Amino acid sequence: MITTVIFDMDGVLVNSEPLHHEVFLVQFEQLNIEVTNEMFATFTGNSNKMIYQKIKDRFQLDHEIEDLIADKNRLFIEAFDKKEDLHLMSGVKDLIVDLYNNGMQLVVASSSEMEIINKVFERFDLDQYFTHKVSGNDFPESKPNPAIFLKAAELAQTPVENCIVIEDSTNGIKAAKAAGIYCIAYKSEGVDNQDQSLADTVIYDYRELNYQIIKSIN
Repeated sequence: MITTVIFDMDGVLVNSEPLHHEVFLVQFEQLNIEVTNEMFATFTGNSNKMIYQKIKDRFQLDHEIEDLIADKNRLFIEAFDKKEDLHLMSGVKDLIVDLYNNGMQLVVASSSEMEIINKVFERFDLDQYFTHKVSGNDFPESKPNPAIFLKAAELAQTPVENCIVIEDSTNGIKAAKAAGIYCIAYKSEGVDNQDQSLADTVIYDYRELNYQIIKSIN
């Protein structure tokens, strides 16, 4: 029986991927580099450390990775605070409350830095529902490496066979499957650049899920 649900954050809990994209473009312009859409699509699900290592190698930048990340996070937080029309994914709050009220343990495992996770959780008042928050920045390798999901299961003190992961990215889905965890892919409207074929199931609306359905997954 499923007792723990591990959520990705960007693109799963909150529609923040477009904002991340906007901020990256601002920074890339400042750095005078041109990142193709094809290269950008590979970033989804990766930690910033991994993203900026790719960028540094591709464009032979002299900048320190930590400085690039700090600059990007500063730009993101500034934009996040000003963006009033940024919302949780439709229906996900109802699902969170339903799972929480029925005793399901909830964990977030995001490739974002903890300061970004905390910013999102504070804005949408999510801390009360989640027992743990895990940042991909704490691991040497990011998704598709399974370490972040294995750590989430460990913190939840739940065997992987009693967990599910809700993800949207190709890298995140690969990470969940490599961890041996059942994976539900959430496909939001207009997102077509992520391969979700490895997921155990794909949903298009959070109303397709509830406590009874998730509890019964095996």
